[in-house]
Amino acid sequence: MSVPITLRGYQQEAIDAVLAARREGVRRMLVCLPTGAGKTVVFSELARLARRQVLVLAHREELIGQARSKLEAVLGDRHAVSIERGAERGCAEAKVLVCSIRSLHEERLSRVLRGRDVGLIIYDECHHAAADDNLRVLRQLGVFGEHWNGTLLGFTATTARGDGQGLHEVFERIVYSRHLHEMIDDGYLAPLRGFRISTSADLTRLSPGGLDFREEELAAAVDIEERNALVARSIQELARDRRTIAFCVTVNHARNLSHALNILGVQAGIVHGAMSSEVRARALDDFRNGRTQVLTNVAVLTEGFDDPGTSCIAMARPTRSEGLYAQCVGRGTRLSPGKKDCLILDFVDLSTLSLCTLPSLFGMPRHLNLMGGDVGEARRSWQDILLDKPGFELEAGALTLPEIQDRAAAFNPLTLEVDGEVRAISVNAWFSLGSHGLGLHFEKSPGKVSEVMVLRGRGRGKVWEVLIDDKAMAQFSQMEEAVAAVDYELERRGPATSLSALPSAVWRGNFASEFGPAKLRQLALWERIVRRSR
Repeated sequence: MSVPITLRGYQQEAIDAVLAARREGVRRMLVCLPTGAGKTVVFSELARLARRQVLVLAHREELIGQARSKLEAVLGDRHAVSIERGAERGCAEAKVLVCSIRSLHEERLSRVLRGRDVGLIIYDECHHAAADDNLRVLRQLGVFGEHWNGTLLGFTATTARGDGQGLHEVFERIVYSRHLHEMIDDGYLAPLRGFRISTSADLTRLSPGGLDFREEELAAAVDIEERNALVARSIQELARDRRTIAFCVTVNHARNLSHALNILGVQAGIVHGAMSSEVRARALDDFRNGRTQVLTNVAVLTEGFDDPGTSCIAMARPTRSEGLYAQCVGRGTRLSPGKKDCLILDFVDLSTLSLCTLPSLFGMPRHLNLMGGDVGEARRSWQDILLDKPGFELEAGALTLPEIQDRAAAFNPLTLEVDGEVRAISVNAWFSLGSHGLGLHFEKSPGKVSEVMVLRGRGRGKVWEVLIDDKAMAQFSQMEEAVAAVDYELERRGPATSLSALPSAVWRGNFASEFGPAKLRQLALWERIVRRSR
């Protein structure tokens, strides 16, 4: 017999959003929840509610095990859940089949589907979905078929992919999302504090192409004795007795950093993908039980690793990928008895390219040095600056929050504003509506222009509302999320629509002219918003 579980408020909201979207006819949808938000709980409850059989797709052994345990607890019957991976064969009568997607070659998948009535497909860590072989599995499952009557539901902590492929090719809509700062503010995840440690490693000669660095080039630049010694000393001095996960570029880099830590007397272990499962399990057990304080790793602990006692993340691996960075930080956000917060150590190298840092993850300048401060408090101060000083921007260079506040105090938006344009958070032609919010125009069809407004509400909670042609579409807790959602929707509508939202779109005419069509539309929208607020 199934066993109803107690859901957190946002978990019930996510479930309601999924059910509402399905009633609207959406068949391929995505839920974005930070690490530690309990996505397994959410999809287990949806599996309990499902009337037809359920297929769960996962990439890692840890995720398969976690899914099986939670599903068995929620469904109240261990025989209701079966596993398909390696030598294991799933039971055709089981309500839920948890599959290793890597094992689903074409012939095996055909056998898995034979005799099953699958109505719900749950894809865990679905940011992998756009990879060629994963798309092959989804096509064979029929999810892109015009007459398919099932539901594909993806779960991820990040919709950003390192290879730049868009998830809009797989999913029709993000039906529910919750930002990391919301989870922390509501007490569901641990507060984050950060230090910025500058190193002498030079990344300026690395290939600028792609969304992240090439691993072999990056390793050659950062896996050097001097830098490893600095990282080790910083962990020793700043992390102290915190259990720390250090993210590295290559296996050799992880070994060398572990060696540098051990030289200082800091007990360190290592895990990587080439290790046998027994050796890796022993290393993880040593870390969980305090026999080692630091665990260096290479792309092993970014997904599926659940150790709430981790209270420090050392980013020894610089990255330009926000998705990868968010996954790494997520390893330290879970709550644990006696744990007050999690410390993030950003090791920042010389680079002309943008490196992800804890402040940038929270929508602040990536050059901000928190000096061990709370990122949530810094974010609130930064938002106050932006609301009070529309158009305020910072040049490159490491800054502390007091320095930023001093610069903001001296900022005169009337002399520095450039045509009222907003450039920091989107490539599209968003323009400022002052303290009211933002506006954007795009062509929904040739000659027919639509307008988008992201307006700040007056109440608590979700305070940024998206309106398209004066029709309320969605609400978000921060402006950046609302802009990202609109940009995603425009991209989903196809190249013609997404290109029309760019500043360079042909329809805008002479954009710089005071009497250009785009400028007139902006002024008309601004006047309407001002009248509305009176």
